[in-house]
Order: sequence, then structure tokens, then C-alpha cells
Amino acid sequence: MLIRDVMQSRLDVVSPSETLADAARKMRDDDIGSLPVVEDANLIGIITDRDIVVRCVADGADPRSTTVREAASGDVVHCRADQSLEDASKIMASAKIRRLPVIDDDRRLVGIVALADLARAGTSTATAEALQEISEPTPHSRTI
Repeated sequence: MLIRDVMQSRLDVVSPSETLADAARKMRDDDIGSLPVVEDANLIGIITDRDIVVRCVADGADPRSTTVREAASGDVVHCRADQSLEDASKIMASAKIRRLPVIDDDRRLVGIVALADLARAGTSTATAEALQEISEPTPHSRTI
């Protein structure tokens, strides 16, 4: 089975010129923790709720005037729609991410595949392995 068979193609995105408050509202309204950053239909980054808190709020920046471009991660781990679900799970495990943007040959965002999509597709072994890798704490993380 290929990523195109399970990816979500209806996406909410944010532009780099929008404010972090705008991005946070979209995340709240859609009950999600990250948004692809798209400019001229091309994937240029990703912004997470953690980016907003750690790169903006914690440093005293105003989310109503700080742009997504200022806080987004620009080096986005991604895949292509014609890759296998096993490829997606390996990429997710290696990068320790739960959602993977899917792009075409022109870097246009065409979808997102989530760990839950892999689980629904019945790739239980690959999904379990990816979840285990993603859940491993990093050396600098703490538990409460």
C-alpha cells in the first residue's frame, strides 16, 4: 500500500506572513497541534503549538505581531505520495514525528500522513515500531 492510499488531502495550512495568534486559532479550531507553512502552494515549513510556546511566548514575543515565518521550522521532513507505508513509518520513527507532509515533485503540498493513518491501514508492526521510536525520550527531555 502507498502513502497516497491513506494520506489526508484536505488540509488546513498557514502562510508565513500570518501571525502566530492566527496559527494558534486554526490549531484550536481544528484540534490539531501543527500546520504546514505554505507559500505559493509550496511547502516551506511547519509550525507547531510547541514552536509557538517555546520560540515565541517563552521569550516574551507577542503572538499577535510575530509571524509564522519567525517561529516555524523550515527544514521539513517529508515524503512523496508514491512511497510505501513502511517508508513513511521509518521516516516518522527516525524524525520522531507523528505527522508527515506529503509533497509532489515541485514541492507542492499534496497531503499529510499521520501515524493514526498508518494504524488504520493495518500496518500494525510498522506503526508499533514507529510509535516506540517516536515515544523514546531524548537525552534532554524530562518526565513529570
